[in-house]
Amino acid sequence: MSTTKHRVDPHRVAPHQVALAAATLATLMASTPAQAVDFDGYFRAGPGATSKGNARACYNLNGTGVSGAGTHYRLGNECDFYGEFGLAQTGTVEGVTYKAKVMFNESNPGTDIGDSKSSFNQMYVEGKGFDIAPNVNFWVGKRFYGRADVHILDYKFVQLDGVGAGADSIGVGGGKLALAYFRTDNNGNLVTSTTPGTRLNADLSELAVNAGGKLRLTGTYTKGDFSGGTSGYGLSVQHDQENFLGLGGANTLWLQYAQGSAGMNQNFGSNLTAPSGTKGFRVVESLTWQQGAFGGQGVALWETNKDGTTSLKTDMISVGGRASYAVGKNFKLVAEAAYSEKKPEGAPTQKLAKFTFAPTLSTGPGFWSRPELRLYVTTAKWNSAANAGAGPTGLTGLSNGKTSGTSYGAQAEIWF
Repeated sequence: MSTTKHRVDPHRVAPHQVALAAATLATLMASTPAQAVDFDGYFRAGPGATSKGNARACYNLNGTGVSGAGTHYRLGNECDFYGEFGLAQTGTVEGVTYKAKVMFNESNPGTDIGDSKSSFNQMYVEGKGFDIAPNVNFWVGKRFYGRADVHILDYKFVQLDGVGAGADSIGVGGGKLALAYFRTDNNGNLVTSTTPGTRLNADLSELAVNAGGKLRLTGTYTKGDFSGGTSGYGLSVQHDQENFLGLGGANTLWLQYAQGSAGMNQNFGSNLTAPSGTKGFRVVESLTWQQGAFGGQGVALWETNKDGTTSLKTDMISVGGRASYAVGKNFKLVAEAAYSEKKPEGAPTQKLAKFTFAPTLSTGPGFWSRPELRLYVTTAKWNSAANAGAGPTGLTGLSNGKTSGTSYGAQAEIWF
């Protein structure tokens, strides 16, 4: 699942072309009975409005840090329709087990405004069992890769997605090593400029460091391969703890750093011309729990970024959580509350508080049970500095000189 911001892709295909390609692929794969075909996906959709009867608003601070993470708490706060639908063919030939994956997405920024966009966001082949390295998985193509997120934000704190090639499941020191090469032709401006870049990732995971605890180390190197392009590097340290404090869930801690043209999520940064003085550091703590009928997820985040051109810093903090209580097997009361601050150097602190209440029908009583059918009411308050920083686009919901807002609606969410 993803709410990653989508840039305009000049190579995107029309919805009917996507559907035709998917149907053709499914027919071809289904015609070979010895091979398995899997279908997976995610989508969310539903109507909504504000208390004033206008188009619904979704509330978050504008341009939060270099990473863009931390203030978009998503329950009752997603104005778009979004879906991902994938087909995968798996099989074994001469001892080599392989998978071919194709996935397309459908995105509409509003309830029904007629400008949906479709594109292929995965198209790759991977295989394991080659005689040169039987235990190593090799892959080539465009794919989601190495993701680690906080669900209530739907932000990927590690996201190695891209077009590339690599090898993973390499046994090293009791863990698993993945090495990957990625290439982009148009970082920063997909339409009018050619700004190619290279990215190298090394990802060592599954390192047992304590009872129920594992460590993951992810490093990146980026380089803009054009006049004015810069290099960058980053490091992410991630610790995952099972059944943290006996709460029946898990805890994840990230420490992350990036410099130059690299991003803290270990991907390319916002552009490949960022000077070496561009730096970011982030600490994220996320806890998930399930105790009987009571489940949920919380997150606390602190981040600081320095602009390498102006030398100005921006600090950000965010604390929030979503809790669910199962009244019965198929009915839950769900609530989400959050508070965020953004402090640009030399400017007033931007503040935003958000609360959502959502009676929910679900297939089960657990926090992760899906699909869910929700009714929701969301209210938000922010200060004048946040309103001024929202900009003219209105994409944050903080506009027209107001410092509070309420929205309501219904939403379906499912992954499969």
